[in-house]
Amino acid sequence: MDFVGYAERAAVLTNASLGSLEEVRGYLAEREWLVPQVTDADVRRLQRFQRRLRPVFEHGRAGQGREAIAVLNALLASHRITPLIVPTDDAGTDVGGTASGWRLHVADRAASVADLVVAESLMGLAVLVCDLAPGRLGVCAAHGCTNAFVDLSPNCSRRYCSERCSSRANVAAYRARKKAGSTSEGIA
Repeated sequence: MDFVGYAERAAVLTNASLGSLEEVRGYLAEREWLVPQVTDADVRRLQRFQRRLRPVFEHGRAGQGREAIAVLNALLASHRITPLIVPTDDAGTDVGGTASGWRLHVADRAASVADLVVAESLMGLAVLVCDLAPGRLGVCAAHGCTNAFVDLSPNCSRRYCSERCSSRANVAAYRARKKAGSTSEGIA
């Protein structure tokens, strides 16, 4: 189970536009086996979950770890997570199982698409904040951007959701310094 990947998908989910069945299918495009299973009920559940999940990232970046954990715990309490051990493609018939033959799913086979996505998001975030700290969750510092992200940098220094936002912010800061410098030269 890739908990960091699940946490990163939770950030992508938080940022995704999920206003329609097609948008949810687009969000799930890389997981093509889930796409045909998406229902209108999944769309509504994922939209509600998005709204409730965003504060986890906002509190994380604001240094409000206890608040991030409180929101995450409330989400964990309100969503059913039913772990299930399933064979991998190379699972043998050994009853004892091997590390390479089994993996853990966060939802049982009866789970809806929304149940699965929510369970993965919550388990990924829960493990991440326990292992690395709530401060690893954040919201982009670029002006006008509200995208959530997971900070996996060695020194927990990430401030932007993407290289694009980082570059735009750096260019804007450079231009502001240059303008301030030329203005002060004109005064002298």
